[in-house]
Amino acid sequence: MGHGAGQIVLKKSTDAGLTWSERLPVPENWATSKEVPTLFRVADPKGVKRIILFSGLYPARLSSSSDDGVSWTSLVPVGEWGGIVVMGSVERVRNGDYLAFFHDDGRFFSNSGKRSQSMTLYKSISRDGGLTWSFPSEIFSADTIQLCEPGIVRSPDGRQLAMLLRENSRTHHSCIMFSDDEGEHWTSPREMPLTLTGDRHTAKYAPDGRLLISFRHMDRSASSYGDWVAWVGTYDDLSKGRPGQYLVRLMDNTKGTDCAYPGVEVLSDGTFVLTTYGHWTQGELPYIVSVRLRLDELDRNAAPSKK
Repeated sequence: MGHGAGQIVLKKSTDAGLTWSERLPVPENWATSKEVPTLFRVADPKGVKRIILFSGLYPARLSSSSDDGVSWTSLVPVGEWGGIVVMGSVERVRNGDYLAFFHDDGRFFSNSGKRSQSMTLYKSISRDGGLTWSFPSEIFSADTIQLCEPGIVRSPDGRQLAMLLRENSRTHHSCIMFSDDEGEHWTSPREMPLTLTGDRHTAKYAPDGRLLISFRHMDRSASSYGDWVAWVGTYDDLSKGRPGQYLVRLMDNTKGTDCAYPGVEVLSDGTFVLTTYGHWTQGELPYIVSVRLRLDELDRNAAPSKK
């Protein structure tokens, strides 16, 4: 409730996003959240499944549910560290550990932090199914390019991780980095095409093996600048720097660029359910919408990407 900070509210859908409950009871200290909450499904080494919720800035805090979101623990610190949009993404690696990724500009990593000229990407590891997390290690830091909000997608053969990144100085395209050793080491960042330049990339595979990546488009030359979009292409397009098959505007945001930190789910029939906030009605407060689509529907109307 508020722009990036404020009380966390919770709704649940039991019909794959067609309808949603009223606001559900949550722990009292969810009202103290300082940042955008993020949700991830995880499982511990014994097979116990949980949903974990992160709330960022300092200190980064965690809440969890072991009954599919019916009840939740209170937010508790995960360590004496923090960051911005904790966590941007979480990925399970081959040995069963989870890697989580976020960024910071010096203000929130420690209790006495100050803004620096550099933006730093961090990685934290959980070996117990997401309940505890290691002190973060640095992946990349620079003052000439401000990379943040990491979104992870694994290659179809499972051998490589790709990290898609917002560029916050707005002097470069969005970037991508790759890891061939389960996140231990990463390539230097490489700019992506304008069709993928934007914020908070969230990627999921369609049943036919193509990727849909939902994000806020930040190509100033495009009619969809500041809007909620979906890119459709292949992992090979990402690895080879190609523009992809096509780009679709999902919703027209009517106030600046304030929209689209999207959740993306894929149903068993190939339907994508994409859910996020934005200023969808001119002159009104932002609200949350859920969009449903299938790639075969989009294919019938799509023209190839040219940038």
